[in-house]
Amino acid sequence: MGQKRNRAGNNSQNRNERNISNSREVSRRTKGKNRYSFEEDRRTTARYYDDDGYYQTEPKRRKKSASAKNRDDYTKKSKNRSSEYGSKGRKRKRRGRRKNVVSKTIGIILAIIQFVLSVVLTVNVLFFDMLTVTYIMVLAGVLLILLGITLLSQIGAKEKGIGGKIFCILLCIILAMGSFYIGKINNAFQKITGSNTMTSSMVVAVRQDDSAQKLVDTSDYTYGVQYATNADQTKSTVKQIEKEIGNEITVREYAGMIEAAQALLSGEVDALVYNSGQTGIIKDQIPDFENEVRVIYKHSIVVQIENTAADASVTEPFAVYLSGMDTYNDITSGDRSDVNIIAVVNPKSHQILLVTTPRDYYVPIPGISNGQEDKLTHAGIYGIEASMDTLEELYEMDIPFFGRVNFTSMINIVDALGGLDVESDEEFDTGEESGKVVHINEGMNHLNGRETLAFCRERHALADGDNARGRHQQAVITAIIKKMMSPSMLRGASDIIASVSDGVDTNFSMNQIQSLIKTQLRTNAEWNIYSVSAEGVGDKQYCYSSGDALLYVCIPDETSVSNIIDLVNRVEAGDVLEESTVVGQ
Repeated sequence: MGQKRNRAGNNSQNRNERNISNSREVSRRTKGKNRYSFEEDRRTTARYYDDDGYYQTEPKRRKKSASAKNRDDYTKKSKNRSSEYGSKGRKRKRRGRRKNVVSKTIGIILAIIQFVLSVVLTVNVLFFDMLTVTYIMVLAGVLLILLGITLLSQIGAKEKGIGGKIFCILLCIILAMGSFYIGKINNAFQKITGSNTMTSSMVVAVRQDDSAQKLVDTSDYTYGVQYATNADQTKSTVKQIEKEIGNEITVREYAGMIEAAQALLSGEVDALVYNSGQTGIIKDQIPDFENEVRVIYKHSIVVQIENTAADASVTEPFAVYLSGMDTYNDITSGDRSDVNIIAVVNPKSHQILLVTTPRDYYVPIPGISNGQEDKLTHAGIYGIEASMDTLEELYEMDIPFFGRVNFTSMINIVDALGGLDVESDEEFDTGEESGKVVHINEGMNHLNGRETLAFCRERHALADGDNARGRHQQAVITAIIKKMMSPSMLRGASDIIASVSDGVDTNFSMNQIQSLIKTQLRTNAEWNIYSVSAEGVGDKQYCYSSGDALLYVCIPDETSVSNIIDLVNRVEAGDVLEESTVVGQ
């Protein structure tokens, strides 16, 4: 027991010693802290003496730690940033307001441009005068709606309205192009309508081996002429030659053109004066004539044609002479007419009668041949009026209007239409003389411009000759009417107008064309097309234009002519002919 108590005492004594030791250590540490604190306080205070000799202490500013400095710097920077950003934000808002004002101003300017272009387009449409009032009202309404959309997209836009500006710019481009094309079409119609001139192309030719290169080289030559046809033009050309050479020329007159041409080739005369439209007549008798001579001079004579169709009505039945000129020359030149078709039109019954007359039809030319028969195609040499007068006398009718096309315009028109689907009543191959070798199938054929021209011109490969060619020409005209009344006409309108303006000539006035178009737009009528061809018998006879040479001709079949006269009367009376082809469906 005693040992236990001693152990307990020893333990208690040890604990007390440890507690005392710990207390001393704590006291020593506390004193150390206080000493360090005192020394720090001494370092942070400064003593100074006043006037009375007493000194006071002023606390020094403590040097801040790096972390404190960083905190202060961060705070200052934050304040600076906030003030700076606040200023920039206000600037950005002001700048944004200015940008919105500029954007809206630009939008309003674009809207004004769109308005002006809309007015210009409307005025052009009104001036063009080919749309009905309904179409014009619809156009004006659409333009106003589009202008309203543009204004709303700009005035009511909270942002820049970029989409509205793009929409407006596209519309302005479309409106400008619309005005341009309307002006282009209007100019083209002005160019082809109201024709009142015919051009006679007179030439001077020498033999191919002749040394003369210019007109002045022929001052001492003997000229061959014939005054039986085109006397006035020939005499006028002789005077012009003498004026340019500076002296009178020696002239030898012949009864006919063929005789005068043979005199040149034989050396009887040194030069020949003739109308270039008579080249075809000469080639019928002298096939190599063009290869054996050389043209050294050309003289064009423009003759005024009295336009009697200006007052004709297009709301009542009327007739149009369609002439296909056998040339690539100027459309107004006097040349043989290879295609002779009369279109009798009744705008009330919507019936069209196409009458084809063979080019070799043996008929007199009123006012020209003094009652002597000639080929119908030769009438074209004396002008479009001579051909119209000849057909009027043949079919006992009035033909106030005409339309002329040449080879070039036919090719361009068909190509601008994207080709034609033409129906043939037989299978054949065209020859080189037609302009292109083409295989034609019986039934439907898709042809381009040159192929269509060859199809219209070919006759030697056809069993029915010129009559079959006439039917093919009617098929081409029907195909053109169908194509021009289809949507493809709209896709190629500009190209079609461009090609027509240089290769088509008509005495329709602009007002008459406008009236026909507005009537069609208002009624949207389907048209009935009936085709008929004059028939005859082949023979060889003397012709007025060829002199003493025998030429192939087609003697008219009186029954066929009488049938055509009856059909013309029926169409003018308002009948719709059976078995007509309907177009515009």
